[in-house]
Amino acid sequence: MRRIEDGAAEFVVAAGRIFGTEPRVLDGSRAVLIGDLKLSLEAGERELWLIRMHSLALEERLAMVEVRGSIEAALAEAKELAHA
Repeated sequence: MRRIEDGAAEFVVAAGRIFGTEPRVLDGSRAVLIGDLKLSLEAGERELWLIRMHSLALEERLAMVEVRGSIEAALAEAKELAHA
């Protein structure tokens, strides 16, 4: 039996758990908005980008966290970077 895992399926729930607030879902569950911080899964869900939203059209890419298995570990690392 083959098992297919979808990191994005757990992404929204895990983001809420790690950041302690319910995120706003963007882009079909591949990106969430928490305050003015956008977290975006990219590159086949191997990269988690932290993007500061200054307005609807102006984004500032702050950092990228490599997703190595656990989406929760990547989100925890992203939270540390966001608060640094």
